Amino acid sequence: MRPADDWFGEYGESHQNPTNKTIHWICVPLILLTVIGMLWAAPVPAAMAGISPWLNWATVIMVLALAYYFALSTSLGVGMTMVLALFTFILSTLEAAGLPIMTASIVVFILAWIGQFIGHNIEGKKPSFFKDLQFLLIGPIWLLGFIYRRLGISY
Repeated sequence: MRPADDWFGEYGESHQNPTNKTIHWICVPLILLTVIGMLWAAPVPAAMAGISPWLNWATVIMVLALAYYFALSTSLGVGMTMVLALFTFILSTLEAAGLPIMTASIVVFILAWIGQFIGHNIEGKKPSFFKDLQFLLIGPIWLLGFIYRRLGISY
């Protein structure tokens, strides 16, 4: 598996413009949250739902994503575990409050992607995932990598 720094370097090539970077700091977390939200709200088979109210498509996909992140870097895997736990808490709180998770997630997802494409238009470069779909998983940890470097945490 390629090291995180290789992924970050290649991802960073199309994320040099400060405006595009700012847009990514807003939109990438929103996209991640809303993807989890849509998966969270998606119907699950009765057998799956009967095991635990926490067992849904979001938790299944999060476990798979975390396996990828931990394979890439233990410290990034730990960081993403905390991020995904926070997002799960947010979604479960919104759900308990009776908010329409699926509808809200779809609307914010669309708006965040519009923001992403505006950012890449400003940058003048295509989004990295057009080259390799793995970059959809790299985006969130690229941001986490900035936080780690700022805090002096190695990955």
